[in-house]
Amino acid sequence: MRKLLVVAALMLGVVAGLAPAVAAHSAGAPYCGIRWGSLTKESVAPETTAPIINVRAGRHGCFDRLVVDLGAPTPGFAGGQTIAYHVEYVPQVVEEGSGNPVPLAGGAFLEVFAYANAFDVTTGQPTYAPADRSNVVNVAGFRTFRQVAFSGSFEGRTLIGLGVRARLPFRVFVLSGPGAGSRLVIDVAHRW
Repeated sequence: MRKLLVVAALMLGVVAGLAPAVAAHSAGAPYCGIRWGSLTKESVAPETTAPIINVRAGRHGCFDRLVVDLGAPTPGFAGGQTIAYHVEYVPQVVEEGSGNPVPLAGGAFLEVFAYANAFDVTTGQPTYAPADRSNVVNVAGFRTFRQVAFSGSFEGRTLIGLGVRARLPFRVFVLSGPGAGSRLVIDVAHRW
């Protein structure tokens, strides 16, 4: 009987010792390896004369992606292909200048500022003019995105409101191309 108690105590000790290690391992494994966080993301870059020419979205295995396409910089003006941005969760997205709310579907709202105009700086003609400013991209069926709204350009920056399912991790970066243009990319994870 005594041997049985010793063996039982040893096995209990082994099991108890393994439980925290197993729990720590599973708790430390991030969803799809994502470690982005949900705090403000911003980049300061030289002012660009490259206009916004399109906004589009795509679905990926671990995140939904919003892409803001910029054309080539305006010839004869200073400024390169990079783009400054400021992206953050806000209680409500509001229009620049007027302060009017931008209605968005979703449980959380990302305010996306691209420091570029949606018009040609030499002619004043729009370079991006969506048919429906409240729904510039069809995000039906997306796991995270609920609505993408275009608020317009004001004093050198363009505001896009992004309604998402909940406050989730996101990342922002800039890619070159296609051609002489560039792309501002916002990825929002499907979950934590």
